[in-house]
Amino acid sequence: MKKKFLYSLQAFAEAVQGKRIVYLFRIASEASTTAGKRIPFVTEDSRTKSKDADSTATKDGSIRTPGTAEVEISTTLILSKGDEIVKKLEDAMDNDQLIEIWEANLDEPGSTYSSNKFKGMYFQGYITEFEQTASAEEHVEISLTFGINGSGKRGEVTVSAEEQEEANYLFKDSVQEG
Repeated sequence: MKKKFLYSLQAFAEAVQGKRIVYLFRIASEASTTAGKRIPFVTEDSRTKSKDADSTATKDGSIRTPGTAEVEISTTLILSKGDEIVKKLEDAMDNDQLIEIWEANLDEPGSTYSSNKFKGMYFQGYITEFEQTASAEEHVEISLTFGINGSGKRGEVTVSAEEQEEANYLFKDSVQEG
C-alpha cells in the first residue's frame, strides 16, 4: 500500500509585502528621452480589474455573457518638495497624454541574469482622476487614477538599482562615497 503525503501549501508560501510591488510611470511621448520612474513617498498602490456580464434568461436558466474587462490603477502618495513627476502627470492629464505604467514585483526576479529585471506587467492608459488633499495637520496627499487601455501584458520589468534602493532603503555603509 502506497503512503500518501499531503503538504500544506502554507508551509512553503511566503507573503509578498506591499512595498515590494513598485510602479514606474512615464509619459509615452517621452519614451526616447526618459526611463520609467518611481514616484517618491507612495503610501498605497492598487490595480483593479472588473468585468460586467449580461444575463439572458432561457428555459433552462440564465446564461451569462461576459463583457470586456476594465482595468484601473490607482496610486496615493505624500507630495515631496519639488516633485517634477507629479507635475508632469497632472499636465499629462490636462493634455490627454498617454501614460506608460510598469508594475514590478521585487520579490520575483526575472528569468535573465540581470539583477535589475523582475516579473511584472506593462500598461498604457490615461489619467482619469487627480486629487490633491491638503489638510491643516497632515502632509499634502496626491491620489491618481489611471484608466488602462486593454488589460496589460506580463513580462519582465527593468527596475534600476537606484529605483530599487529607493524602494528598499537598502543598507548603506558609513564610508565616504565617490
